Amino acid sequence: MLYTITGTLKEKQEHAFVVEANGIGFQAFTNQETLRRLPAVGATLSVFCFLYIRDEQMELYAFRDAQTLKLFELLNSVSGIGPKTALSVLDVDSVEHLMAAIFERRADLLTRASGIGKKTAERVILELKNKIKPSSVKTTAGAVSASREAEEVLVNLGYPQSRVREILEGLGPECKTAEERIRAGLRALGRGR
Repeated sequence: MLYTITGTLKEKQEHAFVVEANGIGFQAFTNQETLRRLPAVGATLSVFCFLYIRDEQMELYAFRDAQTLKLFELLNSVSGIGPKTALSVLDVDSVEHLMAAIFERRADLLTRASGIGKKTAERVILELKNKIKPSSVKTTAGAVSASREAEEVLVNLGYPQSRVREILEGLGPECKTAEERIRAGLRALGRGR
């Protein structure tokens, strides 16, 4: 039905943005990572979309890349998970780390999302583990844990979470342990001041 929209970014909101295409302004709900990666207002952008229809209400959800859209659709297909809860899960960590957590049956990462308890996280894993291909998982749950631990430490030191997450996602495979990731993160954050 509706897969992509290309247009001009008109407005950024707290949990959504507005893109104008051919004179029509579309309000699209999204996760915090997508909001952070949006260009400046007035710039042209393309987004991948999901149209959610419930009763007499329609909501548009949009993301900068197809992989995020795919995980959003998978999460939304789980019984008891709606689009708002799926967005909450996407806000927990990167798509790559979330896919690794599901593939390796790590419910602890999923329970960090608002509205996801242990039973719901286990249901997500049960329903999605066979839908995620091993070739699409480029990281391991150990790396996910090291990244989460490093992120928590750096955020507790007072650095903004969005900046910390951006730096940690950019670290190479040589930073495997939480300590190595914290040291590398501190060096990168120190240069940014």
